[in-house]
Amino acid sequence: MSKVLELTKELIKKPSVTPLDEGCQDLIASRLKKLGFEINHLPFGEVSNLWATFGEGEKTLTLLGHTDVVPTGPVEKWTNGPFEPTERDGLLYGRGAADMKGSVAAFVVAAEEFCQKNPRPNGRLSIMLTSDEEGPAKDGVKKVIKHLTDQGEKIDWCLVGEPTAERKLGDVVKIGRRGSINGMIKVQGIQGHAAYPHNAENPIHTSSKALNEIVALQWPDETGKFPDSILQVSNINSGTGAHNVIPGELSLKLNVRYSPSISSQTVIDAVEGILQKYKLNFDSEWEDSGSPFLTTSTTLINSVIESISNVTGINEVVQSTEGGTSDGRFIAPTGSEVVEVGPLNASIHKIDEAVSIQELEMLPDIYLKVITKLLT
Repeated sequence: MSKVLELTKELIKKPSVTPLDEGCQDLIASRLKKLGFEINHLPFGEVSNLWATFGEGEKTLTLLGHTDVVPTGPVEKWTNGPFEPTERDGLLYGRGAADMKGSVAAFVVAAEEFCQKNPRPNGRLSIMLTSDEEGPAKDGVKKVIKHLTDQGEKIDWCLVGEPTAERKLGDVVKIGRRGSINGMIKVQGIQGHAAYPHNAENPIHTSSKALNEIVALQWPDETGKFPDSILQVSNINSGTGAHNVIPGELSLKLNVRYSPSISSQTVIDAVEGILQKYKLNFDSEWEDSGSPFLTTSTTLINSVIESISNVTGINEVVQSTEGGTSDGRFIAPTGSEVVEVGPLNASIHKIDEAVSIQELEMLPDIYLKVITKLLT
């Protein structure tokens, strides 16, 4: 059994459903410590965070990942237990196999080989792990990077192990991500009897024209690097459940994944402007869970693409900004170049999540070549 396959299985066995780590980071820290890494555990709240560094120098390359996983869903629907790593038909099954315990294991294996061959690298290699990527992401990398910045730390390059491949390992890398803003709107009405509508005010009725305009909101991307920003309503709720009661309140939840062409305030102004236009009595709460970022400097991008080509033979790597958010959004504002590359994402968050064993065993080679290019 290869080192990366063995370590991935060990990590999958630990039921680290967010925000739990269940000893994943202790296992990794013990291996890194043997290499000479300086180990720093940085817990915040219920969240486990690890910051480990090796070497000295002006430039720092950080390998960024998470040890938490999403809930399993109905366990009985899994072919094998979600925390029982199982090999079948060339795939390794288990929760976190692709997102992203396989990548974390590949980080460690690549670091072991690099540090053994380069005891005095030309710069610092660091590994940052959190157990709060799949959760609210408030006590993970967001707080770790603030702590490190306050300590005078600077990350020059950040390689994130998120699953980015669409058809085969290395075909897609992420060079940026959209921002994300959530809105919670409550429109007030007056509850009453359905037989006496003149004594009530139905917020479903009064909001209908405004909702029509809100669901049509979208903003074109002007960078040429991102999809357009399109508002999505994720939940509407109103009423008591009774046929004969006019509701007194309507609750609306929405989300916009937005490009750098707009800001979160653009979304807020547009939605609230429509509600005000129709003179609705409403309350709103907004949560901006991450700003968009785009890596334009090419040092890390070129290193990643060259490494992918050397290992996989792929010569046309797609540089994408699609998909959800990642913890790279907390690193990019510090001035770091951020690139994401990892295994196939087709099964992530699904029942019977899996990763190709062959591609898993190629992943440490890609990471090792990137590390070597930047730190030797």
